[in-house]
Amino acid sequence: MDSLAATALPDVWDRLTGTQPDPDLWVVLATLVAALAVILPHGLWRISRNAITIAHEGGHGLIALLTGRKLTGIRLHSDTSGLTVSRGKPYGLGMILTAAAGYTAPPLLGLGGAALLAGGRITLLLWAATALLLVMLVMIRNAYGVLTVVVAGGAFLLVSWLTGPQVQAAFAYVVVWFLLLGGVRPAFELQAKRRRGGAGDSDPDQLARLTHVPAGLWLFLFHAVSLCSLIGGGRWLLEG
Repeated sequence: MDSLAATALPDVWDRLTGTQPDPDLWVVLATLVAALAVILPHGLWRISRNAITIAHEGGHGLIALLTGRKLTGIRLHSDTSGLTVSRGKPYGLGMILTAAAGYTAPPLLGLGGAALLAGGRITLLLWAATALLLVMLVMIRNAYGVLTVVVAGGAFLLVSWLTGPQVQAAFAYVVVWFLLLGGVRPAFELQAKRRRGGAGDSDPDQLARLTHVPAGLWLFLFHAVSLCSLIGGGRWLLEG
């Protein structure tokens, strides 16, 4: 048993830290088209947006923990909305960073994923995503949220362990393209809601109350982060 563990652990470590060959350009372009296919049509976006909500609420939760707040729970809803609850001072830098993390999390995760793929770290990307989803699962406080995170984590786990390098590469590129492209759309949707007089308690409005900086400027920041992440991450993926 000890000899088996001694053999298996280095193999797992080598898989995790090693590099994998870049897919052909046609694969990168095909995964780009696949990501667009589930983002642009309204009907499919209503389903696929759940993945963006996972990243959004996960961003709130992660930054809350990193800034010393106590994360009490995350809820994900079937209408693709979500809620992350943390305890701590209702003002200050920690609260500001936590509130700002939601809309910026998906594109920044996509940018980080593009950096890993550009370096050939496909396995590392898949395993890191699985680990983050497992950690997030512990904090989910409703049945629908558990279901969506389990489905997402299960997909990463199955692809990581049961498929070959080509399928893993294609899956990883679809995921990263989806985060980069899908991370752009929510800020525009929020802007449209605000024009119609809705979303009065949105993240930009909370940030405006916390910082006395107009909500429109925070919304502009979300646009800037998502579009810059798309441009930078897209270049890495296409040139990788």
